[in-house]
Amino acid sequence: MPAYKAPLDDIRFLLHDVHDVAQLAALPGFEDATPDMIDAVLVEGAKICEEVLFPINQSGDTEGVKYENGEVRTPSGFKEAYTQYAAGGWTGVAADAKYGGQGLPESVRFVMEEMLCSSNLSFSMYPGLTHGAVSALLSHGSDELKDRFLPKLIDGTWGGTMCLTEAHSGTDLGIISTKAIPAGDGAYKITGSKIFISAGDHDLTENIVHLVLAKLPDAPGGTKGISLFLVPKYLPKEDGTPGTRNGVTVGSIEHKMGIKASATCVLNFEDATGWMVGEPHKGMRAMFVMMNGARLAVGLQGLGLSEVAYQNALSYAKDRLQGRSLTGPKNPSGPADSILVHPDVRKGLLRIKAFNEGMRSLAYWVGIRIDLEHRHADAAVREAAEDLVALMTPVIKAFLTDKGFDNTNIALQTLGGHGYIKEYGIEQYVRDARIAQIYEGTNAVQALDLVGRKLPMEGGRLVRRFFELVKGDVDAAAQVDGLEEFAKALGGSLYQLQKATMLLAEKGFANPDEVGAAATEYLHLMGYVAVGWQWLRMATVAQQQLAAGKGDKRFLEAKLKTARFYFGRLLPEAATLLAAIQAGSAPIMAFADDEF
Repeated sequence: MPAYKAPLDDIRFLLHDVHDVAQLAALPGFEDATPDMIDAVLVEGAKICEEVLFPINQSGDTEGVKYENGEVRTPSGFKEAYTQYAAGGWTGVAADAKYGGQGLPESVRFVMEEMLCSSNLSFSMYPGLTHGAVSALLSHGSDELKDRFLPKLIDGTWGGTMCLTEAHSGTDLGIISTKAIPAGDGAYKITGSKIFISAGDHDLTENIVHLVLAKLPDAPGGTKGISLFLVPKYLPKEDGTPGTRNGVTVGSIEHKMGIKASATCVLNFEDATGWMVGEPHKGMRAMFVMMNGARLAVGLQGLGLSEVAYQNALSYAKDRLQGRSLTGPKNPSGPADSILVHPDVRKGLLRIKAFNEGMRSLAYWVGIRIDLEHRHADAAVREAAEDLVALMTPVIKAFLTDKGFDNTNIALQTLGGHGYIKEYGIEQYVRDARIAQIYEGTNAVQALDLVGRKLPMEGGRLVRRFFELVKGDVDAAAQVDGLEEFAKALGGSLYQLQKATMLLAEKGFANPDEVGAAATEYLHLMGYVAVGWQWLRMATVAQQQLAAGKGDKRFLEAKLKTARFYFGRLLPEAATLLAAIQAGSAPIMAFADDEF
């Protein structure tokens, strides 16, 4: 049977020592978010993940959701777990206190999200979608809609969804056909069908609030004609309790490869009553609040699954006796050595470990930038944070999920034949991780967003900010004994990333296919550099603490060893990505369609 233990020691090291979480308490509204308080919250969060959610993860995968008489039923134990989760205030941990939320920093929710995804990804989808709906309403909803819907969404009494995709349109939202007709009383009648709606229906909450993209009768073509509407499953009565059933029905549920305890629905809207969120024809602006939040959350899914897969693969490798070390027996009194003595097994596990710890640091750094963007008193600080969050959002989504899937596969391989067997748990993580590369915009779409929108944005200001941060830390580390090797390696990869950036800027104007052909490799190249930057920061802190005689010596020495592994064995892969970018689009586009 698999096991999960929240990596609180690593989380504390990152929050306190690397990212200075104490700075959050200086932000307006976060005065109570002291390091001690944040630690206490995360300890309790770890408990509910380990003791309540993880035990129903495998059973939820086996049982799956059921579609009966037009309603969706979640697996055994999910409703009870959700009730406990909501009662603890976890559904509104980072939500506005004005509407009943806990009012904690977004970066704290990032940590909680990782632990949720490690313990029970399917469960995490339900409150996760609600959090996204809350964010969109807070940013663009009218005061009336906020007052009416936010308190029950935040306290978990009601759930939320995002309804974008249609069968014929996929990612091309400009051609959606769902219609919204004014009803004459400030409401609208919504008609159309949406597919792949996560948490589209379930029995965890008494009502579900759908945020639906649709077009008004006078809408211009493309995405400029999309509006956003709030459509509840049940129309609330004056006292706020669910009233009559709205014109929203479940057409079917998807029978999926993974996340089987998460209800993915086809939803049919037939003259369903809804209210506009934001302005007419400006729905994408409102929905992007939810979409960008979801993309970051999906990146944390890749990290969370990679972490739990690593823990179980490492445990197996330590216990599994098979063969002897190439340099002589390490367990001479036993029939064989553990497979952890074999270099290839160690290499795979260290690859997961190095990526996990580096990606975790990058994700938490982005979470803190979100808090600075929303709360800092200095407009220049807010602008810088906003730029960096925008630049890193596609990287977090795509790089963390690509590596997360790779890492769950390595974990499965570590178990050999047992990895393929259901009761060991790893095969579920592989199946669950695969979806993260697809939904909330496929990773290829994220790469195109990075190179096509984020790089040229504000005349290249976003990417220049990132380059300056990395270069500053590289230059500082190059002057410190013991860090020069790390600085040299990262400096070389930063140069490769800068070279690739200039190459795309030069070739892209003449031939847009050059940008499209290089997009995925470029995103991965930026991911390697960004994670390497985080490893340089962690190594710097670890060395400083060791020199000062502070902290856990064994923990800090392991950080330096893992940093050395990342810079020596993983970061060199960046050079291959640059070579692929330099090859250009010609080897790809030279084929006629009938030559494939």
